[in-house]
Amino acid sequence: MSHASKPSFHGVIPPVVTPRTADGAVDTASLEKLTKYLLDGGVTGLFILGSSGEVPYLTNAERDTVIRTVAGVNAGEVPIIAGACEQTTARTVEEARRLVGLGADAIVATSQFYAISDIAETDTHFRSLHAALDVPLFAYDVPVRTHFKLPLPLLVQLAQDGVLAGVKDSSGDDVSFRQLLLATRGLPDFAVFTGHEVVVDGALLGGAAGVVPGLGNVDPAGYAALYSAAKAGDFAEAARVQDRLAGLFDIVYTPTPGRVSPGAAGLGAFKTALMLLGVIDTNVMSAPMTALNDAETAAIRGVLERSGLL
Repeated sequence: MSHASKPSFHGVIPPVVTPRTADGAVDTASLEKLTKYLLDGGVTGLFILGSSGEVPYLTNAERDTVIRTVAGVNAGEVPIIAGACEQTTARTVEEARRLVGLGADAIVATSQFYAISDIAETDTHFRSLHAALDVPLFAYDVPVRTHFKLPLPLLVQLAQDGVLAGVKDSSGDDVSFRQLLLATRGLPDFAVFTGHEVVVDGALLGGAAGVVPGLGNVDPAGYAALYSAAKAGDFAEAARVQDRLAGLFDIVYTPTPGRVSPGAAGLGAFKTALMLLGVIDTNVMSAPMTALNDAETAAIRGVLERSGLL
């Protein structure tokens, strides 16, 4: 896909996980299979190098391997959105430009982190990124990782000024999410995505452009069906599909509390499910995260069987 074209951002854009081999290297063969699985499932975009992709654990060389691998399989079929997740503006610009050069059609960026910042600096941060890049820029609102909730008035102003193409909302703040949808309803080129897995039907009813669900790695066709039903106005069917996906989301609650970190629990559940489905070869995590064990894997198999995926 040429960067000169303006891709449409909507629908189901899963945050692609990063498979690893038994010895910890990026598993490009499994990543190729996963990309095909997602495309065959009907996704409308691919979000790489996000939280579900374990982006903070990847070296620059590994990040390059991920985008080259996914872009090679995708071959322009759907837009590729890449996470340029770095601590400060200069580092984010450098990262984003490299990723665009390797095939990203748009960039997702958080507010600055580690740096002790404020609203004024955050405004400058996003405006500087927009000025430095020639592809659409999305704000990633993920305070659980940045410890800074992007303020609603700031997002609305950046949207109105054409700085942001949209927002990927993983804040968990449903009131702010709905207010953002209302405030930007008159901006047809501005796309708001929910990062929720289990209330997507409500987000779409409220006017969201789509969803970026980690669980979409496991059941992309399910989320595509949910989105199609919502677009057709059949919210009873959308709710039925969402209910099934909410049951499938139980895989993230199977890891033993305290045995693995909260981050490794959710991502490890997605990888373990994909391993059981035969899409990727292992459920190895990026070091120092711990992989799920045999008992946890067996519990996830049970959830997959109840949901009809196995």
